[in-house]
Amino acid sequence: MLEYHSGTNLAELAAAAGKRISDLVLEDQAEQLEKSAECVFEEMRKNFLVMKAACEKGSEAGLVSSSGLSGGLALRMKEKARKNPLSGSFCAGAIARALAVSEYNAAMGRIVAAPTAGSCGILPAALLTMIEEKGVSERAAVLSLFTAGALGLVIAGEASLSGAEGGCQAECGSAGAMAAAALVELSGGSPSAVIHAAAIALKNQLGLVCDPVAGLVEVPCVKRNAGTVMCAIGAAEMALAGIESVIPFDEVVAAMAEIGAAMPQSLKETAQGGLAATPTGIALRQKLFG
Repeated sequence: MLEYHSGTNLAELAAAAGKRISDLVLEDQAEQLEKSAECVFEEMRKNFLVMKAACEKGSEAGLVSSSGLSGGLALRMKEKARKNPLSGSFCAGAIARALAVSEYNAAMGRIVAAPTAGSCGILPAALLTMIEEKGVSERAAVLSLFTAGALGLVIAGEASLSGAEGGCQAECGSAGAMAAAALVELSGGSPSAVIHAAAIALKNQLGLVCDPVAGLVEVPCVKRNAGTVMCAIGAAEMALAGIESVIPFDEVVAAMAEIGAAMPQSLKETAQGGLAATPTGIALRQKLFG
């Protein structure tokens, strides 16, 4: 039975067994749940299908949140991705998909918290872009969710996934690490490269505050999802090139926990600091709520 306390340990166990991290995690979950591996896989596939549907519906014309603070960005970015995008179709497509899922969440659509609602667009965008742009199979994408989920469990246990506890580094930062890990595994990277990608992605999000304007998960959250999937892609590219994180993943997670504890409450989902406390942020709050 696996213990989800160390990403490095998961990678070492997978390497020793000559397997992917997802293989170990699927086997472990099947044993713990006393179900067949295929049954557990199908349950995860249902999550993936919700992610896919959220991306599709979030890209539709006319989608807008009840506050009016978000809606239409994904459709605009999707169109830009078709017209010689500056960052190429892979990155532009990932941005569009991250925006789509995040905007669908803001419009009260059905999403998968991955690992939270505020960071729901990052992991789906990474997986769906690998399918659309790289021809990865749906089965491989679903399997990579077991790797991403395992690292999410490590972060949850050793630090936090809550913006109210650790700032947005705990939400988007964790999602970025999970997405980077999935991208590397889907690209054929080693278990070690998977963990290095997660470490690189997470350490580039350390200190990220949670400052939702008017207390709503829209500004800057929607665009922050798009920015973080780009961070995940960059981390995956580096890891696949053989670039390693000098600070091990587990130590990065520990540092995130320390930073979260030191962060003032005004920057942890209270809408009392950061962008929420700017003149425009305050004006928007007053306009919406008086």
